[in-house]
Amino acid sequence: MLLGLLGWAFAAGVVVFLGGSAAAGYLLWHASRDLPSYESLAQYEPPVMTRIHAHDGALIAEYARERRIFVPINTIPKLVINAFLSAEDKRFYDHGGLDFLGIARALYKNLQNPGRRPEGASTITQQVAKNFLLSSEQKYERKLKEAILAIRIERAYSKDKILELYLNEIYFGIGSYGVAAAALNYFNKELKDLEPEEAAYLAALPKAPNNYHPFRKTREATARRNWILEEMAQNGYLARQAADEAKARPLHVNIRPFGAHIFAAEFFAEEVRRSLLARYGEDKLYGGGLSVRTTLDPGLQRYARKALIDGLVAFDRDRGWRGPVDRIEVTGDWGAMLAAMDAPSDLQPWRLGVVLEAHRTKIVVGLEPEREQDGGIGKTREAVEVSFNEMKWAGPFKATDRPKGPAPKQPSDLVAVGDVIYVAPKDPEKPTEAWSLMQIPEVGGGLVAMDPHTGRVLAVVGGFSFAISQFDRAVQARRQPGSSFKPLVYAAALDNGYKPTSIVLDAPIEIEQGPGKEIWRPENYNKDKSYGPSTLRIGVEKSRNQMTVRLAQDMGMPLIIEYSKRFGVYDDLLPVLAMSLGAGETTLLKMAAAYAVFANGGRQVKPTLIDRIQDRWGRTVWRHDGRECAGCRAEAWQGQEEPEIPDDRKQILDPHTAFQMTSILEGVVQRGTATIVKQMVPGTPLAGKTGTTNESKDTWFVGYSPDLVVGVYVGFDTPKPMGKSATGGQVSAPVFANFMKIALGDKKVPFRSPPGIRTVPVNRFTGLRAAPGEKDVIWEVFKPFEEPDDPNSFLGYETSSYGDGSGPPRNVSSGFGNVY
Repeated sequence: MLLGLLGWAFAAGVVVFLGGSAAAGYLLWHASRDLPSYESLAQYEPPVMTRIHAHDGALIAEYARERRIFVPINTIPKLVINAFLSAEDKRFYDHGGLDFLGIARALYKNLQNPGRRPEGASTITQQVAKNFLLSSEQKYERKLKEAILAIRIERAYSKDKILELYLNEIYFGIGSYGVAAAALNYFNKELKDLEPEEAAYLAALPKAPNNYHPFRKTREATARRNWILEEMAQNGYLARQAADEAKARPLHVNIRPFGAHIFAAEFFAEEVRRSLLARYGEDKLYGGGLSVRTTLDPGLQRYARKALIDGLVAFDRDRGWRGPVDRIEVTGDWGAMLAAMDAPSDLQPWRLGVVLEAHRTKIVVGLEPEREQDGGIGKTREAVEVSFNEMKWAGPFKATDRPKGPAPKQPSDLVAVGDVIYVAPKDPEKPTEAWSLMQIPEVGGGLVAMDPHTGRVLAVVGGFSFAISQFDRAVQARRQPGSSFKPLVYAAALDNGYKPTSIVLDAPIEIEQGPGKEIWRPENYNKDKSYGPSTLRIGVEKSRNQMTVRLAQDMGMPLIIEYSKRFGVYDDLLPVLAMSLGAGETTLLKMAAAYAVFANGGRQVKPTLIDRIQDRWGRTVWRHDGRECAGCRAEAWQGQEEPEIPDDRKQILDPHTAFQMTSILEGVVQRGTATIVKQMVPGTPLAGKTGTTNESKDTWFVGYSPDLVVGVYVGFDTPKPMGKSATGGQVSAPVFANFMKIALGDKKVPFRSPPGIRTVPVNRFTGLRAAPGEKDVIWEVFKPFEEPDDPNSFLGYETSSYGDGSGPPRNVSSGFGNVY
């Protein structure tokens, strides 16, 4: 009976064992039949953020959906690795994918606490399986799949490869993916520079980043960090004394700001982002790990922003005071109310403030509190004084074509207690001294600076504030360039037989525009005045409209259209004479590139904001300079010839013509419509041209030194008159001059003349070779064999109508059409 009972029990056990094995086998088969392939881990390319750098390597901006910097395992310091092993899987290098001791411990605790969230015992390998191949749902089926994949992953990959995948994939909070990005974003440090307490805090985050937030959950975060430091000490990764010292330190983070990392570079960074998006698409931009070296010069970018903002503010101040931004009660916490206002974030050193006191000679302004790292409002309440002298500009606002109202007599004429206003230190380097009343200008504008020899864009300012408007007025805005287009017309003339001393009649002209249309009668800026026969030089220097139209009529618009295409200003200019006066719309960037042709000797350049693009592996995938240099690859100097890189820029203008135009445009600065530039930057060789459209809706100045081209545009976003006094010479040229004064400093490089250019003294009004002792003489530049050889005649006119000098001058085959 006993033997029978034992036999029955054995048989039952065998049946149960076989049944259990079959059930377990079925469960394993069922769980593994639709498992994803772990082999995809071998081709793992995580989304990595694209980083944009200035030409000197300084970081400008980062773009990513997941802010990640991929780092190989052999570059991750042992301190960081040991912190994560202590926090997540201290037996990582000993188990085969599953930690059975950890599983047993988790089961025991889960049985003790049945109502709480189940505690896991996932190894790092299991977390890799979950993060890469599975979901995060809390189900036993998912855990079974995770265990199967973990074992397979351990058999296929080394421990270091698994750890590399884990440390580069996990999420750390505040948009940080991967340990390298987390180190930068939390501590503004590279991994090699982390202290033990910082590495331990990063190791605390993967479990639940929001539960260990450095500001909202400081106590919990510190406790978790200290537990990891203790584990590191117990595991032999950290000396006891070092662990205790690290635990004693407070939790301190240095959150790195996102967005543009170089002051005032927001417009530049956004234009680069748009270019990358158009070239590579969203996935590559936000996850391709591109490294972009741009052409930005951070110093010039700061100078450009200051010059443009000062110019816009100066123009706006001439129109008067439009009143306070808002009003608040100052009896309560005015700091909190100021902080709650939606003020632009990129107006530094401007500060938003509220008038606390108003006296006869000054006002006291409470400033908006500085923001803390956690985004909270600082507790300090700061106030500054604004003297009445710094407010006198603020007369009552008037329309743009009338002077502003009478000057205020005391601060109370302008502001009252509770008014919210902007103020700024007169000297940003000394913010504790004098402050001024400010207001955000309504007028907009842009500035672009470029290397004329390469087309590399060194600075872009697309408006007063990127936070107010992201529309880039330097690159995107299409406006009429006005007279700043005229140099292209005159360059076409000089390239086709005319000389700087050629005479064109500046007189009223009538143009028939077709059946049923009014006759067009172009006028000079001084509408009731014409100046008679004038040289081409004077036509540019004084910006004469009537003689420009007459010159364009003589050459024909098809030739001017061809030159506008060559210079890259227009793709398809309308064949009407009004276009010779800059009536077509174009961008400031295109105009700057066109003037680069004059500065570099007549060669075409293509504007670029990007020098080079590299992929995530460091391979160059695009270069602006596409020239090849085979001789540059030599490993050592062995007496060979110095390598020559070919100049592949297309010659679109005769070098002599380019220098003649430069000389004429120097005359614009010395004697013409932009003499304010000469006054502001004395002794510096500069050339350029003003531009003012009808009713002064747009004002331009495009100019250059031998190695720097700068374009400035000012106008309202919705075109409207800026006032009779608003001209390119009065509004935009001073912005150019202020920028050049800082950018060039003491550099006074003369313009470089091409071989063969002849300089001859001539009368600036008649264009005739000057006689000894004659007044109004300038040195004119001529192409070889074109200098004037007869002081008694000039292009288009003979000495007299009778041939013996006794009669009045007569017109001969000048080709300039009718003389009025």
